[in-house]
Amino acid sequence: MPIKVPNTLPAIEILQKEDIFVMDETRAISQDIRELKIAILNLMPTKQETEVQLLRLLSNSPLQIDITLVRPISHESKNTPSEYLETFYKTFDEIKNSNYDGMIITGAPVEQMDFEEVNYWSELSEMMEWSKKHVTSTFHICWGAQAGLYYHYGIPKYALDEKLFGIFEHTQVEDEKLLQGLDDYVYIPHSRHSEVKLEDITKCEELKLLLYSEEAGVGVVTSKDGKHIFITGHAEYDPLTLEQEYKRDLSKNLPIEMPKHYYKEDQMEKGVVVRWRSHAYTLFSNWLNYYVYQVTPFNLDEM
Repeated sequence: MPIKVPNTLPAIEILQKEDIFVMDETRAISQDIRELKIAILNLMPTKQETEVQLLRLLSNSPLQIDITLVRPISHESKNTPSEYLETFYKTFDEIKNSNYDGMIITGAPVEQMDFEEVNYWSELSEMMEWSKKHVTSTFHICWGAQAGLYYHYGIPKYALDEKLFGIFEHTQVEDEKLLQGLDDYVYIPHSRHSEVKLEDITKCEELKLLLYSEEAGVGVVTSKDGKHIFITGHAEYDPLTLEQEYKRDLSKNLPIEMPKHYYKEDQMEKGVVVRWRSHAYTLFSNWLNYYVYQVTPFNLDEM
């Protein structure tokens, strides 16, 4: 599938080396086709890495996708140059009069803070409220999932005694189109300091619990109308992302255990066992197909 992105976005070169069809704006203009408009609200500090990870997963579909990268203007990024953000990212004010077929809200390293303490919480709340009428379906990731569950349904998050870190096995709780084609056991990377509790999800009549892990807890939740998908882990992570986080925390003398179920025989020198990649592709492909493409209006002005 061709992904339409800004002409000079650095992710283009990385993805093209992987034989992923990335179409720049110049070529896309010449095609008479109704592409899917997807906004990505990127809250991760490593924005370029997250761009590549998400675009790679969104490529696993025959649909053409027009990507809009979005950032909160109320937060100053410490890891991404302002020139990069001004070149490739839009603010909420620049998109709020537009409609989108889908939206992705990423995770963010702020799960140890109360939601209202996050400096862009007010702006994020405004965007989540806006998404109700301007987006067909929104895919929330990790802290983005906790934030969405809290804002839309009042589901609280709880601090963990220690960081949940590794690759965890999930089993299916309810049948749903999002899980179409997945195996009996679904593996998802997790890297977080907080959680949402099973009992809070199950007592909310507007939500469906789809995947659950005995070790990691709630894995994937959807709203019954399909407008919101919540995944509490990071299915989009590359094979070495957890290793990079592990080494980073060790270098800072932070309390961190080796990621669970990640290395072969739990020995770092034996390398990573990648068991979540096909599951991630399937989850994102199913979201695009069943929750976006098949239900979004042809004319977005009708939303």
